[in-house]
Amino acid sequence: MKSKSFWVLALNVFVSFITASDSAQSVADGGNPGVISIDCGASIDYVDEVTGIWYQTDESFIESGSNHRLAPNISFDDHAPTINRQLMTLRSFPEGERNCYTLRPKQEKQTQKYLMRAIIAYGNYDLRNQAPEFDLYLGVNYWTTFRILPNPNGPQTIFPFEIIMEKDRSTETLQVCLVNTGRGTPFINSLELRPLNNSLYRVSLPLIVFDLGNSASTRLDLGSELPLPYWTRFKDDIYDRLWWNNDNPNWDVLQTSVEAKAEDSVYELPWEVLRTAQRPPNNSNLLTLKMMSGDISNQYYAFLHFAEIEKLPRGQKRIINVTFDDENSLSQQLTLEYLKPITLISNITKGFTIKAATDSDAPPILNAFEICQVIQLPNSPTAEQDIKAIKEIQHIYGVSKISWQGDPCVPSQLAWDGLNCSYENNIRIISLNLSSSKLTGVIAPPFASLEKLESLDLSNNDLTGPLPEFLATLPNLKYINVTGNKLTGSIPKALREKANLEISMGNNPSPYCQANSCKEHKKFKIPLIASLSTLAIVTVVVSLVIWRFKMKTVLSAESQKKKFLKPKNQAFSYSEVLCITNNFETTIGQGGFGKVYLGTLEDDTKVAVKLLSPSSKQGYKEFKSEAQLLTVIHHRNLVALVGFCDENDVKALIYEYMDHGDLGGLLSDKAQNVLKWSDRLQVAVDAAKGLEYLHNGCMTPIIHRDLKPSNILLNKFMVAKIADFGLSRAFTNERDSHLSTQPAGTPGYIDPEFQRSGKLDKRSDIYSFGMILLQLITSHPPIRRQLENVYFIIDWIRPKIECGDIQGIVDQRLNGEFQVSSAWKVVETAMSCIEPQPIQRPDISYVLNELKECLAIEIDHANSNGLQSQLINHHSGQLDSITTLSAR
Repeated sequence: MKSKSFWVLALNVFVSFITASDSAQSVADGGNPGVISIDCGASIDYVDEVTGIWYQTDESFIESGSNHRLAPNISFDDHAPTINRQLMTLRSFPEGERNCYTLRPKQEKQTQKYLMRAIIAYGNYDLRNQAPEFDLYLGVNYWTTFRILPNPNGPQTIFPFEIIMEKDRSTETLQVCLVNTGRGTPFINSLELRPLNNSLYRVSLPLIVFDLGNSASTRLDLGSELPLPYWTRFKDDIYDRLWWNNDNPNWDVLQTSVEAKAEDSVYELPWEVLRTAQRPPNNSNLLTLKMMSGDISNQYYAFLHFAEIEKLPRGQKRIINVTFDDENSLSQQLTLEYLKPITLISNITKGFTIKAATDSDAPPILNAFEICQVIQLPNSPTAEQDIKAIKEIQHIYGVSKISWQGDPCVPSQLAWDGLNCSYENNIRIISLNLSSSKLTGVIAPPFASLEKLESLDLSNNDLTGPLPEFLATLPNLKYINVTGNKLTGSIPKALREKANLEISMGNNPSPYCQANSCKEHKKFKIPLIASLSTLAIVTVVVSLVIWRFKMKTVLSAESQKKKFLKPKNQAFSYSEVLCITNNFETTIGQGGFGKVYLGTLEDDTKVAVKLLSPSSKQGYKEFKSEAQLLTVIHHRNLVALVGFCDENDVKALIYEYMDHGDLGGLLSDKAQNVLKWSDRLQVAVDAAKGLEYLHNGCMTPIIHRDLKPSNILLNKFMVAKIADFGLSRAFTNERDSHLSTQPAGTPGYIDPEFQRSGKLDKRSDIYSFGMILLQLITSHPPIRRQLENVYFIIDWIRPKIECGDIQGIVDQRLNGEFQVSSAWKVVETAMSCIEPQPIQRPDISYVLNELKECLAIEIDHANSNGLQSQLINHHSGQLDSITTLSAR
């Protein structure tokens, strides 16, 4: 039977609004304003000598990340010459959870359909020989995951990801975001946008993806004369699609030498694709494709492209039957005409069969096919008015928070720091905290555009001018905090009279009066009795308020223990903790807090469960401190809090599991493998990034107070993260210090000046970090005990530094496999961190830059000595894992 409800015969699609030659030239010279071609990591704009396409650097599309170039001996030219140059550079994103490219194509008069392509090729640029895993988002919605399966020869894959979507006129931009999932540093080589004819690729849902490096989606040019495996694109493909040629060796190749343009090509396929085909061998009559790895729970579409390229004898016809999925499905019969392409479209779950009809004079052929997956768009963006307002605020004040990329509220787990949003119906921003953000100037009008705002905190900045009256127009505003600024004038009447509004105005220049005492000045006499009555009433009210506050403090002492954790992190009951740890079956560590157990969540995610021991020296106060910090600070180099348990006497913190354990264990003599020099440098850089975030990236600087190798953990991708915040302190002013009588830290890593004076500041952490660097260099702990003698690493290393004995300083187990200049630079950096006088110690930002230079020296040295392996596309041996093509 025939059924047009099951598949669509795409014969009547409107021809593209531009000709092939004109459009090809537009792609080449950038004349088409809808075309955007970005070479990520490139240093200059250029015209690609192979394709003629104009490429821009990505500097104007993103503000974060760092550029990298592969070693000169690396080339993808043998397998992808039309994208080789773009693959030689990349931009990586070691900072931030989400980093977004913003593209601004020319505004169309109507909804425009686009093809977006991201190309990712791991060339072992970081010398780890382990490709990361991360997510790609199109705006607020998940697109795909970049993941390379284990390869004994190292990650050697080119991954093009294409997505076809429609951009409505209501949005001016398109964003592609790389999301760090804790499995390595995201990166990207190229990003390209191509406008499509709106009639192309019409399916039942609005968004389809061609994950061309994926096991379920592909675009194949069959019968190509190009070498295998091969990625290419053709100048006469007006939509600049990327084609993969990986023929079935069991099929015969059919080609024509005719130089022509196919007539009525609905999908505007390039002639180089149509002029070749494959057919079953020995004139048999069956071609089959089976989707061995397709997920039947997902929706896929197949686009089968046919064109008769063989001049059959007069009166003969090639007639074929196409069946999608299985023999019980409905099929369609096609009669091919010479040089007249035809495309069949159908949803698909299992595969398709192409068979010669009984009255056909020739075997079946197939010129090319595309298989794509349809994905949903479950997330809606934040209200456009709020997006515009918050980005204007970001621009006016130069807010440079790494998290302020992409949509402010969506998805919720990637919402911007300092924002809270309402997710009911229309997504709106309801609170904004820009405290200690170095804001200058007046309070700008865009704040008034956040109509659903309930709380605004602008404290501890350098804002000037008056408190603006336009804030009174916000109907839901309940709290304004502008303490610690340089505001002048008086509170506007509209704000003073606004019901249920609390205003904090402390530490601003006179004559600003406090919000709760500001009254409108009126010149009239008040009888003494009225004044006395008023005073009495005020006294009673104040007494009642004080009494109520004290009672509330007493009554909430116990309940406060239950409320200090933000709802962003999951609360676990004790029974759930027992379940995920299998009754505390496996102990994986122990510290001052208590034992740490291995746990497994319902989705098989491994976690580490830190259980507070009743006998622990670190009690509920430290438990609370650590949990509070980890619910408000988030960084890829800080161990993430998954959840907590605070049930009666049971106190537990649940963290992400760190597969490689702690740095101390990796440096010890008992470790199975010796940590390579380049890995040690990367660990140092990772840890410095985490500490820099604590010291300089948080609105309120945080002092760790117990930095040591056992508190630096590494995940399975060898990404180092700082842990154990139980002793941390937060300061309202980064210049503040704190006199502490409470012992903090671990012998050998504690700042001697802090031990002597009790004065705690960021430089105390710098000393501890310097001792960690010395241990990374030498593998010796700060203090060693042998029999009755005690040896200090500082006393051991200083004579060797004076003698210039770097070989004697660096861990002997490395057998001299390190770059001397990078080693000396790390030693110098470490020694600067442990200067006796804290004021002589550098800031962590300076330390981080020095360590990055050390790592760059090591990478450059490795590159120059050819330590990078030749990286080739892996698809040649992977087609069988994608599909099974057979001929019978």
